Amino acid sequence: MSTITSDEFRAFPGVEDWRPRVTGAFALFRTGSFAAGAQLFAAIADLAEAADHHPDVDVRYATVRVRLLTHSAGGLTAKDAALAAQISRAASELDIRAETERMQDLMLAVATPDPRAALAFWKAATGFREVRDGVLFDADGRGPLIWFQPVDKPLRGRSHLDVNAPRDVIEKRLEAALAAGGVIVDDSHAPEWWTVADADGHKVDLCPWRE
Repeated sequence: MSTITSDEFRAFPGVEDWRPRVTGAFALFRTGSFAAGAQLFAAIADLAEAADHHPDVDVRYATVRVRLLTHSAGGLTAKDAALAAQISRAASELDIRAETERMQDLMLAVATPDPRAALAFWKAATGFREVRDGVLFDADGRGPLIWFQPVDKPLRGRSHLDVNAPRDVIEKRLEAALAAGGVIVDDSHAPEWWTVADADGHKVDLCPWRE
């Protein structure tokens, strides 16, 4: 099955709850209770079995987060869009709403002149695996991504936190961070990302998802 782009995914009916990116299509549903989350998970399981297409589902006390990706195709396909619409419909029937503004990923960025050498150390220390060139991730799908950012020379304070989320979410976070006393220390890469810092100079990169 051939892959589809993020724009093609969005063109499918019934996928308004979902945010596509290179690592899959994501949705977060606010269940309000574990029992409601279990109901939604059961519905997702039934739909997945019927479609023979199985998403990653993270059930928490008050939320259910779902990721869709066709692993055999190496990206999003029409199967993902079809199942996304079915899952959203099932959530609506259970009176469970999507909460896309709360979706984000955290990533530890390690700035280094030699990413391959640094990656080997972090891979050994964490037990993470390389999911794509220069990026480590927990094989069980937990924990933040670790990205090795190539730089020409060593930097003071080489490690920083990346917050990755949909663009509209990041823009709101940027506004809120500045209102809370933060400052923009580097916007030379905007709108790909903004580097902001707190009053003590600790930095965070606010990065819209790349689709």
